[in-house]
Amino acid sequence: MNRTWKELEAYQPRVLKLLENSIRKKRLAHAYLFEGKKGTGKKETAFLLAKSFFCTDRETAEPCGDCSSCRRIESGNHPDLHVIEPEGLSIKKHQIQSLQEEFSKKGLESSKKFYMISHADKMTANAANSLLKFLEEPGADTIAVLTTSQVHSILNTIQSRCQVLPFSPLPSYIIRQELEKEGVIGYMAAAAAQMTNNLGDASELSRNDWFAEARALVIKLYEALTVRKEQAIVFIHTQWMPFFSDKDLQAQGLDLLLFLYKDLLSIQVGMEDAIIYIDMKESLKQEALQTGQQRITEKVLSILETKRRLHSNANPQLLMEQLVLALQEG
Repeated sequence: MNRTWKELEAYQPRVLKLLENSIRKKRLAHAYLFEGKKGTGKKETAFLLAKSFFCTDRETAEPCGDCSSCRRIESGNHPDLHVIEPEGLSIKKHQIQSLQEEFSKKGLESSKKFYMISHADKMTANAANSLLKFLEEPGADTIAVLTTSQVHSILNTIQSRCQVLPFSPLPSYIIRQELEKEGVIGYMAAAAAQMTNNLGDASELSRNDWFAEARALVIKLYEALTVRKEQAIVFIHTQWMPFFSDKDLQAQGLDLLLFLYKDLLSIQVGMEDAIIYIDMKESLKQEALQTGQQRITEKVLSILETKRRLHSNANPQLLMEQLVLALQEG
């Protein structure tokens, strides 16, 4: 809950600009539906909007962060801000009814009230119908924010009563920057940022010993393919397949290998800032000078085709052997 307006605007410029304009013009909707993948800042934006809504010392759209209302929201004990989370696997009817009862009372701090329903797609049918009636009769100075990563599971009648704001997946460079701020070493931050659009997942991945070892194995395979070609097939049998022991792990290994060959293309088109294997920059530059762009593109396509076939009934080890031969050609 401690992101500033400026920080979240870097993640979701369209959403934050729209909310900023609404706050400035005093035209906030009575209900919003924040929809987007996990980790895109929906919940943080909802809390930031609540701060702006209740802030008593706000001069612009951004809350001051220092007044009593801002501090109470930050500490999680503002009496007129209500957050509903799933109980177990779902949000139940009695939770929505309790919210309605609470909102029938006068606000403790002011006439304003704000409620957020997190994972709104997990409402039971009865809970959703109760909420629908609540949305149909919005109270004055009341704002609702529903968040979901499964917007198709939200009743159309609920969606039609909300202003729907889509949250975009976080750009990899934003995730990379945030991981580096957390102290993650550059080349690990770069790799993790490519594997997921979720900052939390990327942070966990970047500190995972398995991921570090997977990246190291990919580099070893690349070196075998380019320097010790006779050892590449043996490497697949003795190290690659035992480590990447199921199809999901094999797919991650192929992704990491794909990033490496894409780095060669990035170098060739003058986009060195986009390199993911930054600790291999010099050796990759040498390889990029020695290999034609068309050949590297063919290798990238071979990796993509292997990944596609991996999720069919093809034998994973045979697929990797065929990939090695394709990558070694030329």
